[in-house]
Amino acid sequence: LRNAMTPTIPPDKPAHLNIREIPRETLFRLKMAAAAEQKTVKDLVLGLIEAKLQDLEKKGLLPKGK
Repeated sequence: LRNAMTPTIPPDKPAHLNIREIPRETLFRLKMAAAAEQKTVKDLVLGLIEAKLQDLEKKGLLPKGK
């Protein structure tokens, strides 16, 4: 719910996502995968997320994104 006191956040402003309790081995492997592809962990994770979202959209399980 919004009211006059709630600021409007522009949709193009990046959001933040924190993930807790990632197994250390998984985080290590994620960092190694990013290094192997000469990407940052952020870029690798965003690519994986986008690929999964597109897959779900193609299957009709998610509405088409922008």
